[in-house]
Amino acid sequence: MASNLIEVGVSLIFLTALAIPLGKYLVLVYGGQPTGLTRWVSPAERFFYKLSNIDATEEMPSKVYIRDFLVFNLWGIVVLFLIQVFQDKLPLNPQHFSAVPWDLALNTAVSFVTNTNWQSYGGETTMSYLTQMLGLTVQNFVSAAVGMAACAAFLRGFVRHSTEAIGNFWVDLTRGVLYVLLPLSVVFAVFLVSQGVVQTFKPYVSVQTLELQNQSIAVGPAASQIAVKQVGSNGGGFFNVNSSHPFENPTPLSNFFETMAILLIPFAFPIFLGEFLKKRKEGWAVFLAMLILFLVGLGAALFFESQGNPILKNSGIHNGLNMEGKEVRFGIVPSVYWEAATTVTSNGSVNAMHDSFSPIAGLVAMFNIAIGEVIFGGVGVGLIGMLFYAILALFIIGLMIGRTPELYGKKLGASEMVMTVVAIVFPCVTLLALTAVAVALPVGLAGLNNAGPHGFSEIFYAYASGIGNNGSAFAGLTTNTPFYNLTLVAAMLVGRFATIVPALVIAGSLAQKKISPENRATLPTASPVFVGILCVTVVVIGALTFFPAFTIGPVLEHFQMTAGKLF
Repeated sequence: MASNLIEVGVSLIFLTALAIPLGKYLVLVYGGQPTGLTRWVSPAERFFYKLSNIDATEEMPSKVYIRDFLVFNLWGIVVLFLIQVFQDKLPLNPQHFSAVPWDLALNTAVSFVTNTNWQSYGGETTMSYLTQMLGLTVQNFVSAAVGMAACAAFLRGFVRHSTEAIGNFWVDLTRGVLYVLLPLSVVFAVFLVSQGVVQTFKPYVSVQTLELQNQSIAVGPAASQIAVKQVGSNGGGFFNVNSSHPFENPTPLSNFFETMAILLIPFAFPIFLGEFLKKRKEGWAVFLAMLILFLVGLGAALFFESQGNPILKNSGIHNGLNMEGKEVRFGIVPSVYWEAATTVTSNGSVNAMHDSFSPIAGLVAMFNIAIGEVIFGGVGVGLIGMLFYAILALFIIGLMIGRTPELYGKKLGASEMVMTVVAIVFPCVTLLALTAVAVALPVGLAGLNNAGPHGFSEIFYAYASGIGNNGSAFAGLTTNTPFYNLTLVAAMLVGRFATIVPALVIAGSLAQKKISPENRATLPTASPVFVGILCVTVVVIGALTFFPAFTIGPVLEHFQMTAGKLF
């Protein structure tokens, strides 16, 4: 275990070191400045603008930016839905998979467009190669780029004044794909192929087992999808068991770098904040708040998972260690580290079964997702979410001292506070309401494989994963039913649009305001006090909102497990 902990430490050091140049690079990308890739990428960029009749020099007010953002996502849902329901008539379907049922197709379309990548299906038994590539992989790129574009537009509201313009959605989207996601994914895909991740268009391989039975081994263009699913905080495995599958994650080295890939861009965005605003210390303050919350959750999950299951201890099995649902190639620490990484971001990929973790380790994952995945979070939207908490914290402090709250030189008025409350509260209310409906109706309980508090946790986690645009699951719950497919669609839409739209509204409002110079009454947002206030605000809001749900779920299960009862 000690060597695994050293590996985690090395990973975090490498990530921080890489985040600094990447954060500075993002400033060039979204500032429209030349980068080291401009010479090779700019012809493709100009081609897309010309093909789409886009004036790259035109700036948009927030209303137009929001309109184009919504239209693009709507068309993405429609196109991906149609690809699935007609996949039996489309090429690159060597296994002759049938059309995807409409409710599952809608769920999957909304899932990938909202960067959730929730999967109520097994990829290797449901989706054709064309659907995987033209549908799912394309959305892995553009849905991540949308989140990054929204964050860039949000930050422009802090640096601009006396204007309605917050950027050009199509330019931000294009540059995010061409200059950030595509280069990183190409390099990472080549590395994955070198480790043994499959990348082929050949049909599935048929072999004869030692029992003289025929077995079909699923293959396909996996490496390209795995690369962008990790780099873009997408999640969504090519194979049903995700990154515990040896064709997705074959070696300890691939496991190490796939975990790093999950966190790389989210680590860079607080650095991007500081460099973009020319307030480097403020960026590091947000980074430190995120890192503290991440390490506290990781430490708690590692502690309780390493304690094992007392029932197994009493039975003398494996010294009580809880290896159920974990890949023996990786063990406890890399599995818990991946769980923490994938739930503090909107990645959702797994290398172990979250349903099999100890109750408190499962609680940590639930908390990470339910608070809006602001502890680094998804690419772009994680930083947006943390800044919502920063606005809320400053508003509370402003009430205490009788001053108008201010963040990064902009006064925060009633409109900003309303949008912030909508972005924080509306997803939470939706999560609790959908969970309540599911546990109250027979159709919601029908998919459970576990009773008691663990069954409740499975339902709560599913809707938290949808609201948080995460995509991971307590997979003891069968969700490929019309009820869950459609209610999870509602959860994913609320989680995505109730975060990005308020952020863009705030950006438009702030861009019109003058920049206020700091004075003696301004709360320093680069101080240890601010870092502490920000951490406390995130924890307290999460505790107040979800404490009852956590109590009747993982907390109750923990105490019953120590008493010798399982579910």
